[in-house]
Amino acid sequence: MSTQLVGDTAALTGRSLRHVTRSVDTIITTVIMPIAFLLLFVYVFGGAIQTGSESYVDYLLPGILLITVATGVSYTALRLFVDMSSGVFERFQSMPIARPAVLWAHVLTSLAANLVALVVVVLVAVLIGFRSAAGIGAWLAVAGILVLFTLGLTWIAVFAGLSASSAEGAGAFAYPLIFLPFISSAFVPTNTMPGAVRAFAEHQPVTPIVNTIRDLFAGQPVGSDIWVALAWCLAILLVAYALAMTKYHRKIA
Repeated sequence: MSTQLVGDTAALTGRSLRHVTRSVDTIITTVIMPIAFLLLFVYVFGGAIQTGSESYVDYLLPGILLITVATGVSYTALRLFVDMSSGVFERFQSMPIARPAVLWAHVLTSLAANLVALVVVVLVAVLIGFRSAAGIGAWLAVAGILVLFTLGLTWIAVFAGLSASSAEGAGAFAYPLIFLPFISSAFVPTNTMPGAVRAFAEHQPVTPIVNTIRDLFAGQPVGSDIWVALAWCLAILLVAYALAMTKYHRKIA
């Protein structure tokens, strides 16, 4: 990465972060849905769901964290679409800045905003009873997985923002991502599901990621799930990055 690209990305990231911090409603909305799901499942459904875990909030939290990321990246697609439709991209292209810096600024802003949202959700979980036996290494491993997952979903959001024909369409791509954890081990063990649903749940990316984070939080051995989780995260990131950059170059050609 060239020095110019780094400098331009830093400057544009500062611009994007200022826009985010001025939009209090966006910040609140990003964390409201995951927290609502957290409270709903713990206090309404938790007593009826058998997971084999002493504390349902401990079982539930990893899936809620992934929903938090999926909710947050939808605003990245929307902000990118607004920049495209308002002519901001054209103004940037007329300036002597590295062209990929525009996209990287949105990606880094998404990463920063999502990390803040994840911390807020974890704090709420702690308030309602979440406890972890994880050491510093396990917490860092969880953070690393969430960063990779966030980057992957953010590049999907970039592609969606570049491809959308309306603001609604830019944000709508995230709906399947938000509901994908519901067909996984995020809320209930997969062995309680019917055959076809169970097969899908056990072979989609959310389940190994959730299982890995859950084991890390519990201070238990993660087994092979961590490698499957990392492979999914890296595959999503690489494919989404390639698609987004290809779309971007076509847009500015």
